[in-house]
Amino acid sequence: MTDPTAGSVDTDLLAEPRLVVEPGVAARVSAVAAPVLQGMGYRLVRIKISGEAGCTVQIMAERPDGSMQIEDCEAISRALSPVLDVADPIDRAYRLEISSPGIDRPLVRRSDFERFGGHLVKIEMALAHQGRKRFRGTLAGVEGGAVRLDRDDAKAGEDSSVLLQMEDIAEARLVLTDELVAESMRRGKAAERELKRSLGLEPPPAPHANSHKPKPARKPVPKNTKQHRLAAERARRGENDPDRGD
Repeated sequence: MTDPTAGSVDTDLLAEPRLVVEPGVAARVSAVAAPVLQGMGYRLVRIKISGEAGCTVQIMAERPDGSMQIEDCEAISRALSPVLDVADPIDRAYRLEISSPGIDRPLVRRSDFERFGGHLVKIEMALAHQGRKRFRGTLAGVEGGAVRLDRDDAKAGEDSSVLLQMEDIAEARLVLTDELVAESMRRGKAAERELKRSLGLEPPPAPHANSHKPKPARKPVPKNTKQHRLAAERARRGENDPDRGD
């Protein structure tokens, strides 16, 4: 695993606070987990506690650039488990699960809304806006402390653009689309190339990349073609070659 803080890491991005946070027991887990993650060079995305397998505590995390490898999840689990055991924010046995945010990920920071501009998103408000709490549409930018959304369910003659205050958002999540999958694959390949470079595993350039490839030798002109045989026969008879003239 490579150190996520190695190289040029935007410390402001690493320390950027979440705008969408969890209540109750999940908030207690967050208070313990977030400083540990940040100290390791990761950002906390979301904490979800469910009754699966008795009790499961799912912690979503990412590098500041949004990437996340299996090795990162393993490192976080090893570092965080003993800290949670000591802090004991949950009063019953539980199973700890560390994961990446996934493709159709939650949006919890201002930089998330900026990064995924142009993509389809579902937003649920903690406080109703224009008489409704649920919105779906394309992210059209961030304006001050609000998110501009182009609704995809606007009726004819109705303004599709709506401005939602970030502090009033209870949950925001990307909608899985072909465009989002394609972008995720591009980011994944870029992260893989960066990982290989950091580990010194980048393949060397092809041998011909910086050298001129010699031109292949010209094949000898054949001397026993039908034309040669006809010319030889005319010469034997003393006739002129019609291609050469008199």
